[in-house]
Amino acid sequence: MRKFVLLIFSLAIISCKLAVPGVYEAQFASDPTAAPVTPGQIDEASGVADSRSQPGNVWIEQDSGNPAELALLGYDGVLKGKISVPGFDNRDWEELSIGPGPKDGVNYMYIGEIGDNNANHTISQIYRLPEPASLQTPITQVERINFRYPDGPRDAEAMFVDPATKDIYIISKRETKVHLYSLPYPQDVNQVTVAKAYGELPLTFVTSAAISPDGAEMLVRTYTQVYYYKRDAGQSISDALQFGNSRQLTIRAEPQGEAICFDKDNKGFFTISERASASSVNLYYYARK
Repeated sequence: MRKFVLLIFSLAIISCKLAVPGVYEAQFASDPTAAPVTPGQIDEASGVADSRSQPGNVWIEQDSGNPAELALLGYDGVLKGKISVPGFDNRDWEELSIGPGPKDGVNYMYIGEIGDNNANHTISQIYRLPEPASLQTPITQVERINFRYPDGPRDAEAMFVDPATKDIYIISKRETKVHLYSLPYPQDVNQVTVAKAYGELPLTFVTSAAISPDGAEMLVRTYTQVYYYKRDAGQSISDALQFGNSRQLTIRAEPQGEAICFDKDNKGFFTISERASASSVNLYYYARK
């Protein structure tokens, strides 16, 4: 009888473990390194991506009212310079990602023209271009991906590219429960694509998102919080975000948290804020423990 009870108890424990797949513990430092950014140089950061072509630097984009350009910021917070993105205006650039694209072996930058505070733009854009080799390398190849949402205009500030499939994922911002969408690869640059809708996420005021270089982890940030998601082997991104377990990370308070990205070596992540009414901002780096 005792053996039977122990057997039933063991099976119960196993079944409980099987019933909650993906349980994990994300380990990142809660006390980041802080690199001060000189006021007036990058005051309205809305997207950040770790540079592959120029290690030790991150690319920064700024949102509406700023020129159509990308800034290169050192890990030490020193601005290295800016480079123009020709042919397009900055209506409301709200996210920046790096990932694969049409040509194998090339790192592409994705600029999300996805901000729409009043939800009155029927069509949104994502600009795709090979990452510049240097600030002296003119940007000449920019593709425009036009898309619309299947359920009407949305304001969005969060976007990333799945490194495995090259699909683009977008998370809306303002709803009580935000919405998740994708633009499956290959994205059409000749006509307007209708984004694929996946449903809701139990978050609001999402301002940025990122995926790790190996595609196994994701970060979603709001103005004040960062949430970590683990993607199990074979699991879709939509399932990992909608049905997986998330963990809230401990982060430093920022004036208006707007941007987040993993570093290229997957050893931690960066955040940066809009300056808003603060005297200055920092580039924060949270190292993996």
